[in-house]
Amino acid sequence: MTTELRAETPETRLKALGRPLPDSPPSPIGAFKNVRRSGNMLYVSGQGPVLPDGSLLKGKVGGDVTAEEAREHAELVALNIIAALRQFLGSLDHVDGVVKLLGLVNATPEFERHPHVIDGASNMLARVFDDKRGHARSAFGVSSLPNQITVEIEAIFELSDKATHQTALREA
Repeated sequence: MTTELRAETPETRLKALGRPLPDSPPSPIGAFKNVRRSGNMLYVSGQGPVLPDGSLLKGKVGGDVTAEEAREHAELVALNIIAALRQFLGSLDHVDGVVKLLGLVNATPEFERHPHVIDGASNMLARVFDDKRGHARSAFGVSSLPNQITVEIEAIFELSDKATHQTALREA
């Protein structure tokens, strides 16, 4: 890990990575919100690999999409998760860390590398949130996902103690 990535806050670590976030996170495609706060926990609804121009990365992992391509898609999903958090909180610096991810891979029946694919998101989130404690996670394959996207990931985050007591944070 480079010195630049050991920056003090999630915002500065993200900036050091040089991976820009979309101006706004993808809009939900159903009757739900991107982020819901309950106490000091933030629940981020399933996000997909949506490019900044709104186009979706689609396909069947193990078929027309390789495990390596899908891992990159999962990294993009992590950036969309981060964008949803930032939009909700105003700053990533209110986040204490990643608690759990649930990763779904649109895969062929014989595909077995689901954890490898979802590692793309886990690794990105660990770099941004300096996740030394690690997070819990499940990763598995499904026969389809909405709009035939390759990967969908939902996440749970914990707010910092300081952020938990700030009244400026939006209640959901």
